[in-house]
Amino acid sequence: MTSSRRQFLGTAASTAFASALSLRGLDAFAAEDKIKVVGIYDLSGGLDIYGKPVVDALRFAAEEINQKGGLLGRQIDFIHYDAQSNMQLYAQFAQQAALKNKPAVVMAGITSASREVVRPVLDRFKTLYFYNNQYEGGVCDGNYFAAGVTPAQTVQKLVPHAIRKWGKKVYIVAADYNYGQIVSSWVKKYAAEAGGQTLAVEFFPLDVTNFGATISKIQAAKPDFVWSALVGGAHMSFYRQWKAANMAGKLPIASTTFAGGNEHIVLSPEECNGILICQNYLQELPGAANQDFVARFHKRYGADYPYITELAMGAYQGFMLWAEGVRRAQSIDRVKVIAALESGVVIDAPSGKVGIDPVTHHCTLDVHIAEVRDRKLNLVESFPQQPPADTAAVCDLRKNPNDAKQYTIKF
Repeated sequence: MTSSRRQFLGTAASTAFASALSLRGLDAFAAEDKIKVVGIYDLSGGLDIYGKPVVDALRFAAEEINQKGGLLGRQIDFIHYDAQSNMQLYAQFAQQAALKNKPAVVMAGITSASREVVRPVLDRFKTLYFYNNQYEGGVCDGNYFAAGVTPAQTVQKLVPHAIRKWGKKVYIVAADYNYGQIVSSWVKKYAAEAGGQTLAVEFFPLDVTNFGATISKIQAAKPDFVWSALVGGAHMSFYRQWKAANMAGKLPIASTTFAGGNEHIVLSPEECNGILICQNYLQELPGAANQDFVARFHKRYGADYPYITELAMGAYQGFMLWAEGVRRAQSIDRVKVIAALESGVVIDAPSGKVGIDPVTHHCTLDVHIAEVRDRKLNLVESFPQQPPADTAAVCDLRKNPNDAKQYTIKF
């Protein structure tokens, strides 16, 4: 009896121990079996007003896919690094992601400067890269996909609209980096084509907060409107000082960057009412698809979530485009996913149809002119299915699939 009992207990203990090992093995396998997606954005630093909504949108996209069973029967593990608006950290985290996390895709970068730090690192380590922000155009890279708008899609619509509405003379104020410099050239081009005249262009580092001298120059120049390509938390000072100088409501402003960081929520209505913008996405867009998305997003993050920005939507759309590429490829292999995306992937997004242009790896999408009014973006005019015509002028990845650089688009 005693011997049998000892044998039974020993066998039971061994079985339990083996089961525990087996369960731990299954847990480890499950963790390894997840599809890793890495995001590198600014949750702190001067550009966190853009980064926080973007990360919320990426996390939301991953959760929605996981709730529906994942991709290829596997769950997504979303990993995020806070680059703190620091270019060295962008480079460090891009390399860390590629070598340590080994993700199926990296989604990263707010500014063009951060993109051009990340992109060559991911090219070198053959890690698929999605850049989901609006930018100045011209990047031609077989390993890179751009889900955001470019100047031919937004600036080309807003400049002539502003000239027809307000007059021909424009004064440009812009952030002093790639986007601000190149977009200012696009504004000058489109203004001239519409019969307008650019009176002056001024550039400002991202940490500048004093715009008093510039406002005095604008007052002396007497333009018909101001074009703003200012970005970041520091540059919001321009709009506050504009109001303090009694210019708000007197001299109008047009911008393709304003509201990207929820400026229209942070500033008072008196500081920004009447500004015209042009974007791919507005939270106020009509239609069941967008209304359903907004309801789901607010259910996840709270009814008091400030505003779903265009940058956040770009991230969500970029994630869903990549996911559709994985489904078509039936694989997360980089080469297979790129080939699938180049087959003409189109998704029905909250902003409308969004499709990958196989020649440039940029998107064809809808854009909308809107007016800022009492912390809302009121739709003025829509332009469906705008192609990335600027980048298409310099990029043909069918002819040059190994291309990997940013071109200067000649005017």
